[in-house]
Amino acid sequence: MTPLPRGMRVQLDDATRREAGDMLLGGRPRHLLRLSADGRRALRELCAGDAESLAARVLGRRLLDRGLAHPRPRPVTGLDGVTVVIPVRDRAAQLDRCLGALGGLSSVIVVDDASRDRDKLARVVSRHGARLLRLDDHGGPAAARNAALRVLNTEFIAFLDSDCEPPADWLSVLLGHFEDPMVAAVAPRVRPRTQTPGGTVARYLQSRSPLDMGLSETAVRPGALVSYVPTAALLVRRAALAGEFDERLRYGEDVDLIWRLCDAGWTVRYDPSVAVTHEGPATLRAALGRRMRYGTSAAPLRARHPGKLAPAVVHSPGVAVVVLALARAPLSAVAVGTLDGAAFVRRRHRLGVARPMAARWFVQGLVESLLSLARYAATLALPLALAVAWRQRRIAPLALLGLPALREWSRGSRELDPIRWAALAMADDLAYAAGVWGGCIRAREPRPLLPRVLLSSAVRNSRRGSS
Repeated sequence: MTPLPRGMRVQLDDATRREAGDMLLGGRPRHLLRLSADGRRALRELCAGDAESLAARVLGRRLLDRGLAHPRPRPVTGLDGVTVVIPVRDRAAQLDRCLGALGGLSSVIVVDDASRDRDKLARVVSRHGARLLRLDDHGGPAAARNAALRVLNTEFIAFLDSDCEPPADWLSVLLGHFEDPMVAAVAPRVRPRTQTPGGTVARYLQSRSPLDMGLSETAVRPGALVSYVPTAALLVRRAALAGEFDERLRYGEDVDLIWRLCDAGWTVRYDPSVAVTHEGPATLRAALGRRMRYGTSAAPLRARHPGKLAPAVVHSPGVAVVVLALARAPLSAVAVGTLDGAAFVRRRHRLGVARPMAARWFVQGLVESLLSLARYAATLALPLALAVAWRQRRIAPLALLGLPALREWSRGSRELDPIRWAALAMADDLAYAAGVWGGCIRAREPRPLLPRVLLSSAVRNSRRGSS
């Protein structure tokens, strides 16, 4: 394990709890870290400020890797080692705003991906003093970014979409993360901006844009709280890019890049303290069309990254509870859940977790598993859900498929009333599911349609560690 660099600052996550003096609980998936006497001293050093001793730096790395803590980087003043790369096809007005927001950075490359009005785009680039790189054939964002990579030699590259507007300090804040030599890429939060900010679709997207990874800072990896970040705005260490963007992927090329970096042992971080605005779709049709196109990437991503992509992750006892309930055997469903819960609490208590806390973990995990199944049934498995309901003459339970959307609304910013928000969220998810189905049919690859069933305890989301 590579220790943190000397003097690097970290802070415990707000949700990390210290129990019984020598245990830290937190992260997602949930981790239990038992501290030795040396570990407790190292933790005090970390919490007091800079990490200097080897023990504190090793512990700091473990805490960051498990999501129990986050870095507190110092802003960087010099930006000479950064080049901003902006792929664009037409959209001169958006590019003008984007370049204006950059404030005259010395190293900016605009890649014209075979625009129809090249002269208009060239005038915008010239007015802002940026460098123009022209492609004769339209190859998409991946090809445009690769063209820039082949002519760059700066230490860092900031990829930015032409319809984005970053804040003035975005690079100086994000660059601070590269104090850690294990960090390959850092992404800010991407917030939607529409031409009709008061409209229903715009208000919905303010709370549920597919490019917005939310408010929680975290390390990015498959299966984590944030499993990928978009390249709409992404700062990358040039040395970490062993390969280029996969130009065969019209959508999902950013997911592929992030997962390849993770596979190579690099760290990718998401820092929502920096927010970049991105022009979103103005109509519901455009928003659903975008989601459908994103869904088509599931099949090729599954082929490139086996085991990392699943439409739902559920635990076998949760599946058993649902099956027994549908079979009108509620007592058996309760018995299965109770027995599995008792086993879970007993195992966690042996690790030092109090029984009430372990019971809460179990209930939370079981609820998440059931909601995951409901969301899966309401999207990719909707034809099957409708067929089962029709065969059993039980249409009323289909109303339960809206519970995941309503729960998500209750935990969000509530830009709309629950009925409209839930209806839009379910339509959004169905559009993505339609894209997944279409991509799987074209690729003759059914696995992205199948949930991953874990044959362990219903909420085995706790892992043991020590220091």
